[in-house]
Amino acid sequence: MFDQPARAPPLGAPAVTGALERAAAAIARLDQALAGHPLLPAFLYRARLDAVRRQAAVDGLAIDPWHLAAMLEGLRLRMDGALRIVDRGAIFAAARHALGLHQWLVAPDFDQERDVQAAARALDQPLAAASPLLAAALGMHHWLQQGGSRPPIRAALVRHWTRHGLLRAPVPLTGPRALGAAVPFARDLWVPIFLDALADEAADSLHLLTDMERTWRAAHGAASGRRRSSRAAMAIDLLAAAPLASPTTLAGGLGMAVKNATALLEAFVTAGIAVEVTHRAKRRLFGLSGLAPLRDQVAPPRHPEPGRGPGRPRTVLPQDVPPCPAPPTTPPVPVDRQPIDYADLQLWMENADRVIRDTRRTLDSFARGVGGYECLITRAGC
Repeated sequence: MFDQPARAPPLGAPAVTGALERAAAAIARLDQALAGHPLLPAFLYRARLDAVRRQAAVDGLAIDPWHLAAMLEGLRLRMDGALRIVDRGAIFAAARHALGLHQWLVAPDFDQERDVQAAARALDQPLAAASPLLAAALGMHHWLQQGGSRPPIRAALVRHWTRHGLLRAPVPLTGPRALGAAVPFARDLWVPIFLDALADEAADSLHLLTDMERTWRAAHGAASGRRRSSRAAMAIDLLAAAPLASPTTLAGGLGMAVKNATALLEAFVTAGIAVEVTHRAKRRLFGLSGLAPLRDQVAPPRHPEPGRGPGRPRTVLPQDVPPCPAPPTTPPVPVDRQPIDYADLQLWMENADRVIRDTRRTLDSFARGVGGYECLITRAGC
């Protein structure tokens, strides 16, 4: 479909060699950290959502990550000010685009798979055997220069890394920052920019993995001592994967009643393991402490606060001020990396991917219908 690029930029150019070295080192560190990591499935789930959010932003359809996470759970989003219908529709359009990009990465359909394979052939040039990173940069530039679209080449990049042994897991490293509007697209200038973008993206992914593991270890430590039959450990593993989770979603993943899942999440909140980010009777959402900074991103309950008069802030009484926690008498015991039951976690991941597909289909169907966004806004309660 596309001819191979005629020549490569000078390999000895300092900008190219320096960017190539940084990208190779950052990807190698990420691959080493992911090897045998118990949170690998959870990390891939979160990394894909973050990747499609970044890709959508450079495509001109930016969406807040927590808006995207909340939308997957059907939550009414807080929208600052009196937004017009067209502004609210833009948020749903961005979510629809992001979830469409997710399909390209995870489960492309027949036509999409054909395009991804064509893009993969553009990356597999003779230079790929010696330098997969440089070959990917040159192949992607040539693909886009010849009029190829972005989603297939991004999906092809993920396969390219694993096929050439740079990554053992399909981490979605696609360098979206290199496709920003202000980035020069002349090849000799763009190639080092793309390699630097890959290095930064790999470093961000490693930071995400570190945050997930730290929070996951702390949560398991706080939940230790429960009875053997408790589903708390698996619930923590599932919460580590999902930016937001409702009791219904958790119950489906754990194979338990929604009422029991709600009680388990409420116990997590009391123990400081999780935070509730909605604070209302229905459509409640929870996230692990430290991984869900969402309190300002979702709608609060619409009822008066105790002790608050009209036009005045809430009166804080002395007994309302919580006492300072006592310092721990003994240092915390480190939590070993206990293996996760990947069978149960994989089932939950499949359910999460199914939720994403269903949400995308819903957005597509409303977008095709008359007054689609208005209907979807009413359905979501926005």
